[in-house]
Amino acid sequence: MYPLPVERWKPINRTLYKVSLPIALVIWLLPMLAVLVTSIRSSEELTQGDYWGWPKHFALFENYGTALAQTPMLHYFANSVLITVPSVIGAIVLASMAGFALATYRFPGNTAVLFAFVAGNFVPIQILMIPVRDMALKAGLFNTVWALVIFHVSFQTGFCTLFLRNFIKQLPFELIEAARVEGASEWTVYARIVLPLIRPALAALGILVFTFVWNDYFWALCLTQGDEAAPITVGVVALKGQWTTAWNLVAAGSVLAALPSVLMFFAMQKHFVAGLTFGASKG
Repeated sequence: MYPLPVERWKPINRTLYKVSLPIALVIWLLPMLAVLVTSIRSSEELTQGDYWGWPKHFALFENYGTALAQTPMLHYFANSVLITVPSVIGAIVLASMAGFALATYRFPGNTAVLFAFVAGNFVPIQILMIPVRDMALKAGLFNTVWALVIFHVSFQTGFCTLFLRNFIKQLPFELIEAARVEGASEWTVYARIVLPLIRPALAALGILVFTFVWNDYFWALCLTQGDEAAPITVGVVALKGQWTTAWNLVAAGSVLAALPSVLMFFAMQKHFVAGLTFGASKG
């Protein structure tokens, strides 16, 4: 059963929808707008307790320049790139191969293998904190970007495998069978036929994984110590003083930390929507 288009709703329902949607949007965006305004507010206004009014003096370049110049934000940013890019590539490559195998091969225990991939995502992350930290220490990977890369790849592969397996299952199986009849190897079928057809799904999945890994704070805090391997989410904390906190600088750092994932989404928005809605047409 599919939901009715808005044009076919009852007049009172359409009115409620048109009124409630902008209100919900404003409530949703209010924290982000508050952070943006605070990031351009001067320290004097914050000291005077002016938190919610419109800034009388715009300190855009002062706040963002201080956040970049007086703290190693660029170093944190580089660490985030070194963590996020390999994590996204590794998770998607492994998941695409696993999803291809689970979607096209019929063997006993297929569903059990898929369940094993997904089961790890249902384990509370707090339970994994101490074992994962101990493993990183014993392996000599603690406080390195590779500890975070390995963890994110292993943790994200399960969800990505489920997503891509279901996506590949919707492809015409006759294309794969025809390629096999023509003598194509399994690697050729995977690389030349399946991968080009699932590009929208790969783009959507890449954005989701990128956003999760880039914005991760919990595991970055557990597996790093100091500035050497800390990503930008942990680095924002460095903007806090020991006795007082310049919230305008913290807000500026938060905006800088969130900017890459926002830009990534808008740049890949078309592919993201196509990937999530593939196969959703009626009939």
